Amino acid sequence: MMSPVKVEPVVNLHALVGEGPVWEESEQTLLFVDIMGKKIHRWNPTTNQITSCSTDAPVGFAVPARGGGYVAGVGRTFSAVDWSTGAVTSLVTVDDDKPQNRLNDGKVDPAGRLFAGTMGLEQSPGEVQRKQGSLFSVDSDLTLIQHLDQVDISNGLDWSSDGKLFFYVDSLKKTLDVFDYDVATGRMDSRRVVFELKDEEGLPDGLTLDADGKIWICCYNGWRVIQVDPHTGVRLQTVALPVSKTTSCCFGGPHYSDLYVTSASLGLSQSDLRVQTFAGATFRISGLGVKGRPPVEFGGNVLKKN
Repeated sequence: MMSPVKVEPVVNLHALVGEGPVWEESEQTLLFVDIMGKKIHRWNPTTNQITSCSTDAPVGFAVPARGGGYVAGVGRTFSAVDWSTGAVTSLVTVDDDKPQNRLNDGKVDPAGRLFAGTMGLEQSPGEVQRKQGSLFSVDSDLTLIQHLDQVDISNGLDWSSDGKLFFYVDSLKKTLDVFDYDVATGRMDSRRVVFELKDEEGLPDGLTLDADGKIWICCYNGWRVIQVDPHTGVRLQTVALPVSKTTSCCFGGPHYSDLYVTSASLGLSQSDLRVQTFAGATFRISGLGVKGRPPVEFGGNVLKKN
């Protein structure tokens, strides 16, 4: 008999915009960011201890690097983060002609390349200057490639287990899209729509794939996370959360059987916050009956002296 699905807040930091959870296999910790709070957090579920690193601009994501440390999207810059010292060092800057842009979601492909997208200035949460963003990749030698332009809000990146499909969200389109993908070259083409969200489901935000190849999408302003079959376009499961602004998710825990979900509090009124007492928390969903996959680390040694 399958255990019931359980949703519990496990990191109640009241983040402004919690985002980008990544399970760190070696440390058994959860890495995530507060974009507008300008912080990178690590949470240890065994000790319930939280350690943090501050940045001098909004931080869209942070991912572990194979050679040690992290790569984070700070403002418009891919930056190296030395956790032991708190030092944040610029590696590559994008969108020089659009100084109000910032990096948003980021994730590493099966070959160790880091993909991340930019977005325009936010007038308010979820409302941005349209078509100002791009999608970039950075290789281990810091070679920068622009793959897409005229993006609204770049979000929700992940790859199929065989690396032949790349899933991507431009949130204001309200669709989950897929590209054919070449792991050897990092080339993507043949974009098509896999799934379109209904109005009551809000905007598609961060996502992750489980070990069976199904996709879990956080629904910003939708109070839920949904599971979708990318091959049939069928919605398989809906898990309700006690917060409206779910932002991103990843599988973690010793057996990758827990789904961790970040959320945001920015833009909620005082009356909203009285109802959504856990807005900005990170949640753990257990009992789903599925498992995730270990994340891939960025292929470069970002702490190496140049």
